[in-house]
Amino acid sequence: MSNLEWRSDSPPVKLEDVTQRFRVIQERPDTLRELFSKALRHEVSYHNFEALQNVSLEVPQGQMLGIIGRNGSGKSTLLKLIAGVYRPTMGTVRVNGSLAPLIELGAGFHHELTGRENILLSGLLMGYSKDEMRRRERSIIEFADIGDFIDAPIKQYSSGMHTRLAFAVATEVDPDILIVDEILAVGDAAFQEKCFARIENFRKAGKTILFVSHNMAQLTAHCDRAVLLDKGTIIDDGDPVEVARHYQSLTVPELAPTC
Repeated sequence: MSNLEWRSDSPPVKLEDVTQRFRVIQERPDTLRELFSKALRHEVSYHNFEALQNVSLEVPQGQMLGIIGRNGSGKSTLLKLIAGVYRPTMGTVRVNGSLAPLIELGAGFHHELTGRENILLSGLLMGYSKDEMRRRERSIIEFADIGDFIDAPIKQYSSGMHTRLAFAVATEVDPDILIVDEILAVGDAAFQEKCFARIENFRKAGKTILFVSHNMAQLTAHCDRAVLLDKGTIIDDGDPVEVARHYQSLTVPELAPTC
């Protein structure tokens, strides 16, 4: 029986034998009407795709875990399971603590609202009061540093502005667990440096951080541990330098060690 649990007696993140299966339609009908018609006649052709297969993972408090792998290896699926976006097909996902997921650029923002309005909305969705978010607003705006755009609709923001505001909100509300999935890649170098300085403060405060990146320099400089995903399974888990070397051997075959 698959489930998502919140337990006070477990580590911040724990997955046990988790499989995530998606149904992929092989022959896509031209219209929605045709799709329903074929579905009623049981003529829709599909196959099951397992994005994750029997994954077990435990992340202790205070650890910054790097998650790497080639595109399609299951990294984002793993993070979405932990964030509660998906429920596992099989296995158990346990999360202990408040969580701020930075999984998709601008996820949770209402594009017709201004940046200032979205600060309040995001905080309310995470369980904070209106007064609490008003107190935190100035600090969030200062960190995001997007000037007068804070009072412009989100739909007018560049990808960099999205990142600045999303990261500022997520880290200002002081979560127990922070999930960062590649979105820092769209920020400029100065902003990335400011973000990693804040991440270091999170680490010192004993927070748990899950970090997905294709930047091996960032991985080895900031993470305590790394796992390597390939075709939905964890094939390496340990020292970030060694795991990064393994990953590079998969992406650049000539770097693979010789027997």
